[in-house]
Amino acid sequence: MLTTDDQQALLAWYDHHQRDLPWRRTRDPWSILLSEVLLQQTQVTRGLVYWRRMVETFPTVASMSRASVDAVLKAWEGAGYYSRARRLHALSQRVMLTKDKDGFNGELPGTYAELLTLPGIGPYTAAAVASIAFGQPVACVDGNIRRVMARHTAQTEPTAKDVQDWADAALQIHRPGDWNQALMELGATVCTPRRVRCEACPLVPSCRGRAAPERYPTAKKQRKIDVELTVVVELASDGYPVLSQRPMSGMFAGLWGPQYAEGPVEHHPSTAFCGTLRHELSHRRFTVHVHRRTNADCSTGTPPDSVALSALDIKVLELATVPTDKSR
Repeated sequence: MLTTDDQQALLAWYDHHQRDLPWRRTRDPWSILLSEVLLQQTQVTRGLVYWRRMVETFPTVASMSRASVDAVLKAWEGAGYYSRARRLHALSQRVMLTKDKDGFNGELPGTYAELLTLPGIGPYTAAAVASIAFGQPVACVDGNIRRVMARHTAQTEPTAKDVQDWADAALQIHRPGDWNQALMELGATVCTPRRVRCEACPLVPSCRGRAAPERYPTAKKQRKIDVELTVVVELASDGYPVLSQRPMSGMFAGLWGPQYAEGPVEHHPSTAFCGTLRHELSHRRFTVHVHRRTNADCSTGTPPDSVALSALDIKVLELATVPTDKSR
C-alpha cells in the first residue's frame, strides 16, 4: 500500500516532470472529456493532433450537438475506433436536453455517477473527468495504473477488483485529479511495459517488484484474425469514386467507402487490378485486393475529402489512383 510519503513523493515528481499537454492547462470539462475519450485508444502524440482538431471544430458541447454525425466523423477522421465519435455525438445531444427530458440543461455533469449515465462513458472516463475537471475524489484505473499497481505489489495477474481497491486506497483526496494523472504519467513515462526506468521512479523505495519489474503483470497475448477482402473501386464520369455510407453498426460504421467482398474475387475483363495492400486493426489483419473500373452509368461520384473515410478506405482509394485529401 502507498504511504503518505509515497503520495507526497509522487505528486512532487509529477509537479516537476509532467509532460506539457494542452488539456492539462485547462479546467474546461468539455476539453478534458475530449482528451480522455481520444486517449483511450490513441497514443498521446497522435492524440494531440486530433484533440486540437476536435476542440477547434467543436469548442463546446452545444456546437457538437448541433452538428450531424457525418460532421463529427469527418472531424474524427484518422483517429480510429469511430464508435467513440458516434457516442460523443450522442453524448452531446443528451447533455443538451433539459432535465425533465433526462438531460443536463447543456452542462456536462460534474459527478462520477452522472457522468457514468452518458453514452460511451465507462468507469475510467467518468472517474478521470470527475476528478480532473471537477475535483471529485474518485480513483480511476487504466492500463498504466494497473501496471504500476502490479509492480508495486508484485502481482502477476491482479484482478480488476484488486486494481480498483488499490487505487481507491491510494487516492490522494486533496488533489485527486493530479493524483490520477500522476499515476498514469508514471506508467506512461517511467513504469513502462519494457525498458523500465526504476532509477527515476519516486515509488521505488516501497516497490515490491523493483528487482524484476518486467515480470509484473503477466503480458496478455493478443490474437489477430486474418481477413481477406476484395474491393472494386468504381469511378464515375467526373473522375470521383462511387462511395456509399455504411450503416451505423458494424465495422467502420457511419463512414463512407467502396463496397468490399470477402475473399479473393476472380479478375473480370472490365476491371483493372491495382494491387494488394495490408492493413491492421487491433484484432484483425486485412489483406485487400484492389481493382478499379469506370462506371459509365454514373455521372457523379463523391469527392473523398468531403466525407469521413477510414484509414483503410484512404489506402484503397490511393492505390486505385483516386486523389484523397491528405491534409486532414
